[in-house]
Amino acid sequence: MKSQTSDVDPRDKDKLAREWGREIARFRTPHLGRSTLELAVTVIPFVCIWAAAAVAIVNGYWIGLLLTIPAAGFLVRLFMLQHDCGHGSLFPHSGLNNWIGRAIGILTFAPYDYWRRSHAIHHATAGNLDSRGVGDIATLTVDEYMSLSTLRRAQYRAYRHPLVMFGLGPAWVFICQYRLPIGMMRGGSEPWISTIATNVGILVISGALIWLIGPVAFLAVQVPTLLLAATAGVWLFYVQHQFEETHWSEEEDWNFHSAAVHGSSFYDLPPIMRWFTGNIGVHHVHHLSSKVPFYRLPDVLDAIPDLKQVGRITLRQSLGCVKLVLWDSRSKRLVSFREAFAQS
Repeated sequence: MKSQTSDVDPRDKDKLAREWGREIARFRTPHLGRSTLELAVTVIPFVCIWAAAAVAIVNGYWIGLLLTIPAAGFLVRLFMLQHDCGHGSLFPHSGLNNWIGRAIGILTFAPYDYWRRSHAIHHATAGNLDSRGVGDIATLTVDEYMSLSTLRRAQYRAYRHPLVMFGLGPAWVFICQYRLPIGMMRGGSEPWISTIATNVGILVISGALIWLIGPVAFLAVQVPTLLLAATAGVWLFYVQHQFEETHWSEEEDWNFHSAAVHGSSFYDLPPIMRWFTGNIGVHHVHHLSSKVPFYRLPDVLDAIPDLKQVGRITLRQSLGCVKLVLWDSRSKRLVSFREAFAQS
């Protein structure tokens, strides 16, 4: 997974990243018609597939559960549209972005304004060792881990275990954590209004559907759809920053442009997966210029071919990222627990 810039002087990396940032600026303008079409071809199929699955189950055809898989795929794409709204990059007008984002947040169970604030912190601090803890995957350095007590080490190992990270974790975040503005309890009224309004919206829609099709059919469709989508979302977020040659540095050495390009991967997915994930795999470009609409990210790669080789990870290679759990400040890469102990 070596990138073509891995042996380049850090100062040259920073300069090149800044130049790319200036070149990307021309792709930042969203097109109202294109954005509206992308929203329509995501919302309408999602609603139709969800309804078809519910009708099948109500009539005793439990094969309708299979429809929760494509429903989850469209729900993932809906979250990506919500994500672009949060960056103000889906529509030309901020008000339209915000209200569409809030509406989608009811479907994704992710309160828009609360999530947007947390995600903005993530973008502003990604790769900064002195600003960890908000909107990212908790990551310790090798030295920090070695200094922990046996109990704290066990807790970190449990947190980073795949069954927790991609099983219990997504369920906890989208079903429980997002019901309150955890981490922003004293962050003013906005996070509270966002979470409470989203909860009310969820209750109203869920109540109507339960009245219409019954609780069993509702849960049989909604639960697997939401959990599959949540797991896929957490996996994508994980791979986008938790890869071997990612970038972490202390505040004094941290640089936004370099951290954006080299601390975010280019997750090179098959075409159908790129569509369902809203091209979010082009994550290094997204972090370098978050105002670029998701449907213009491939255009950036075509215009700047060198970006196709920076931080590139294939679907097969991404499976190996699961074992990378600690940042080694000496070798400047993520390592596994086994590698960390072998070096100590």
